[in-house]
Amino acid sequence: MGAISPFGLANGANVAERSQPIAHLDAHSSDRVRNGRRADGERADVQWRWRVTRLTTSREALAVSELRFVRRGFGAEAVEYQVAWDEQRRVHAARFADEIPDTVLLLEHPPVYTAGRRTADSERPLDGTPVVDVDRGGKITWHGPGQLVGYPIQKLPRPVDVVAHVRRLEEALIRTCAEFGLETTRVEGRSGVWVLGDPVERRPALGGLSLDFDPRLTDEEFDPRLNGPEYAPSNAGQRREDRKIAAIGIRVAKGVTMHGFALNVNPDNKWFDRIIPCGIRDAGVASLANELGRDVTIAEVLPVVERHLTEVMATAELRPRVIEPKAVEKVTEKTPAA
Repeated sequence: MGAISPFGLANGANVAERSQPIAHLDAHSSDRVRNGRRADGERADVQWRWRVTRLTTSREALAVSELRFVRRGFGAEAVEYQVAWDEQRRVHAARFADEIPDTVLLLEHPPVYTAGRRTADSERPLDGTPVVDVDRGGKITWHGPGQLVGYPIQKLPRPVDVVAHVRRLEEALIRTCAEFGLETTRVEGRSGVWVLGDPVERRPALGGLSLDFDPRLTDEEFDPRLNGPEYAPSNAGQRREDRKIAAIGIRVAKGVTMHGFALNVNPDNKWFDRIIPCGIRDAGVASLANELGRDVTIAEVLPVVERHLTEVMATAELRPRVIEPKAVEKVTEKTPAA
């Protein structure tokens, strides 16, 4: 293990196992209570929180920092969405104050629908299933078992280049999928990472009808939830349509990022069929396991994602967004003829 940094974390090491149990100390109402074991073997309720030690070094020393990872909870230890959101806020505040370096929280959530600021009412579950409204960009999506969620909390130079940050996240996930043998890409005008479908003329007909009669081509309000399983987002692979394998939705506050990405590793994609995922009606969702035709686990994907995030984000040359000067109309004063 490398030398211990002022954060109590090993330099150059993954910090997944460095979360510290603090027994009922500085408890926060949203801290997750887990059952731990005392030294004598008896069970004890402890508050598991990521301990952040204040630095004595100057804030300028953290202007450019290493990327740190905190593995927050997976499987039976999946983190409730509200708990993770509260932790994001704490880490965000510490990063803004230059008390910690850029940090990525990695975890799984229990099943939950979350809606970004642009979500329309018509895109929410029709049966009234609860949805958590959040302060990120984008629209509605689902998080749950089999999906690797990452919350990069990174300080960016101002004026902030949000698009460049999103592109870096996409690039890291594209490289991750490629390492598992799956080719993915970006789709213009649609954030996230995509598996491209076949050209329209080569896709199988829906319900025995020619694609010329596909109602989605002419009906902007077409709702796949009301038109049978052949239109379900989870079946987009069978229809050979474009399908999203990783969603991205972020927020930048005080120059520091929040929220992040969700990579579908091996979830039950039928959860997406109850909503209009990301507000997109003419495409669907994918997962690594389904696309590769084999079991893929979070444990396999986790270190690969960390490595590619490090390669792309920690080595990126962060630059402020370029602001184009407003065009000034040049007015030439005409001299009247003599």
